[in-house]
Amino acid sequence: MEKTNRTLAQLFNLSFGFFGVQIAYALQSANISRIFATLGADPHQLSFFWILPPLMGMVVQPLIGVLSDHTWMGRIFGRRKFYLLIGAMIAVAVMVLLPNAGDFSFEQRVYMGLNSAMWFGLFSLMFLDTSINIAMQPFKMMVGDMVNEEQKGTAYAIQSALCNAGSLVGYLFPIFFTWIGIANTADEGVIPDSVKWSFYVGAAILILCVLYTFFAVEEMNPEEYAEFHGLNKKKEEAETSSSESGGILRAFLTVGLVQFFCWAAFMYMWTYSNGAIATQCFGWDGASTAASAFQTAGNWVGVCFAVQAVGSLLWAMVLPMIEHKFGNKGAYALSLIVGGLGFISTMYVTNQYVLLVSYALIGAAWAAMLALPFTIITNAIKGSKYMGTLLGLFNCTICLPQIVAASTGGQILQGVCGGSQVMMLVVAGVLLVLGACSVVLIKESPAEKNKPVA
Repeated sequence: MEKTNRTLAQLFNLSFGFFGVQIAYALQSANISRIFATLGADPHQLSFFWILPPLMGMVVQPLIGVLSDHTWMGRIFGRRKFYLLIGAMIAVAVMVLLPNAGDFSFEQRVYMGLNSAMWFGLFSLMFLDTSINIAMQPFKMMVGDMVNEEQKGTAYAIQSALCNAGSLVGYLFPIFFTWIGIANTADEGVIPDSVKWSFYVGAAILILCVLYTFFAVEEMNPEEYAEFHGLNKKKEEAETSSSESGGILRAFLTVGLVQFFCWAAFMYMWTYSNGAIATQCFGWDGASTAASAFQTAGNWVGVCFAVQAVGSLLWAMVLPMIEHKFGNKGAYALSLIVGGLGFISTMYVTNQYVLLVSYALIGAAWAAMLALPFTIITNAIKGSKYMGTLLGLFNCTICLPQIVAASTGGQILQGVCGGSQVMMLVVAGVLLVLGACSVVLIKESPAEKNKPVA
């Protein structure tokens, strides 16, 4: 089967639902610490609530990869679209429930240091992240399934652009709804309406975008898929050689080490930005989370994260030129160092607008994290009929460092940073610099060394 090029519209349709999924992910990233702090979580407990999202991703994404590799449910539900739809439907339901955790009538009992509202929120977060992971993974796999090698760079560039656009919308929703007059403060222990409406509208956009991709994309049946990928040829049906397996393992381990430092750093950003910005720029005294200073800082976190997304998009535009001059590894290391400096600079910033420069620099690291690891890994596993399974397993190098960071965040906050949440952002910067140093361990093939960044 000739690997013909797809139109720009077809490439766009493959990934458009990712825009809605990323809105949900951005709302989760920017607001979970704010939500649980409002429900009564101590700052030293906040990292505990972040263990569940990567833990669920570590379980769900490989599972979805394995199952969808062996699924065919006809032209309507296809191979990957079935899981995409199920994940989106669960996510919508949970996005409506999660921000209402403080409104339901619970017996205010405390179990293991958490009140009833926090337990409800914790389980809602678990289901939300599980469903987002179920919905997110098929988009990555459908591009691998249906796009030829010549167009994959374009297809993933479109997906990355939609990812950043969805992030911008999700991050800015709370401050937008505050701007149009929806309350940004509430009673002690109750989530503000600005956050609730952000989740409601995000849920509506999510399901509409996913339904668009579901009906606009027709997946290949098993025979077409096998022909498109050359799986009918005996030489490609043979088991992977030990040398190829060694190459895949080496790529997983070396890129995984860099990923460890990077994703641990961003876990601390998601967990502690709200408290750090509230203290550093809005004069929050660390007492009541119902205080205007804390909730206003919560909106500004969304703005900072949106600026980070814009910085990521701008850096992605110049990344190919950097790669041409310094190679993939040089571009990777430089990007992480720039992001690390952005994190470290936050300890010196007390003006909310100057802080945007720091987060724009952090975007450089995010751009590299989205593009370069995926480029190296897909080159290592090219031609495999277990693409979904291997990409799901690679997701563990994203999830595991977040679990470790979330498990140790409280101890580092108390023992290393003296309770200062802004110093946790400095720790994140140091981790990115260590990640940049680890890039030297990655061994590229000659083809990878000369391959431009998508």
